[in-house]
Amino acid sequence: MAIPDFQRIMLPLLKFIADGQEHTNREAIDALAKEFALTEDEQKQLLPSGQQCVFDNRVAWARAHMKMAGLVENTKRGIFQITKRGTQLLKKTPSEINLRILRDFPEYIDARDRNQVKQTGENSAITDEQESKTPAERLEEAYEMLRKNLAGEILSQLKASSPNFFEKVVVEVLVKMGYGGSRKDAGQAIGRSGDEGIDGIIKEDRLGLDIIYIQAKRWENTVTRPEIQKFAGALQGKRARKGIFITTSDFSQNSHEYVSAIESKIILIDGQQLSQLMIDFGVGVATDAIYELKRLDSDYFTES
Repeated sequence: MAIPDFQRIMLPLLKFIADGQEHTNREAIDALAKEFALTEDEQKQLLPSGQQCVFDNRVAWARAHMKMAGLVENTKRGIFQITKRGTQLLKKTPSEINLRILRDFPEYIDARDRNQVKQTGENSAITDEQESKTPAERLEEAYEMLRKNLAGEILSQLKASSPNFFEKVVVEVLVKMGYGGSRKDAGQAIGRSGDEGIDGIIKEDRLGLDIIYIQAKRWENTVTRPEIQKFAGALQGKRARKGIFITTSDFSQNSHEYVSAIESKIILIDGQQLSQLMIDFGVGVATDAIYELKRLDSDYFTES
């Protein structure tokens, strides 16, 4: 089944700790994974940042929300148990526990809605539907949306640029990725070819132990298999083993199937991938703002 959102996790989590004993975060996560019959891949699925598993994050937020409502309490670092209020709620045999139910508890309102009013000067409480995702997920979703929009703007600029400028961008990206040695050498190399389906060459490393041949196409139409076959033939003519085909458009399925079947190693980079690489390696983009996320340092509050 799909990974449940953190509100669906609340009731099973509270039932898991209903024995009144202390439980670790790991115990709860493992038990709930079985409860929801999650596959191994679902349990290992990461947030876009790659820093935490999606399910682990949702279990943590389910616990955090119920803690604000006084249903659970932390006894030690990473260890928690059910409270008297939590036990009383379970005795009512609720069909679910969600944010609407938690707002019946004044402590939760103080910790959530009133705090938001204090910060913004208005009632900006997030709806239950909006909070089907954890704050970390909403933040990363917003980041991915901003990144996607930026990539679209970059691609539009690339398609409107001149062939010479596009070659310059290709050089900048490859050098930033660690290829080509100096930018000057790389620029000269990529500009001096242009024969037999090859637009340029670039060193694989700074020492030039191997050479990568490049085809750069500022196209609108999908690049099909014949174009890739032509490039592969050019590589064979140079007795080359490696090539990169970069375009502002995309590649047909037959193109991908072809490069996976031949002996030469050809990497296909479409417009979307190129835009993402430009963002990752700081080519043609500028930093607008940096938000530093902090977490509680539990060790600091541990009294010896």
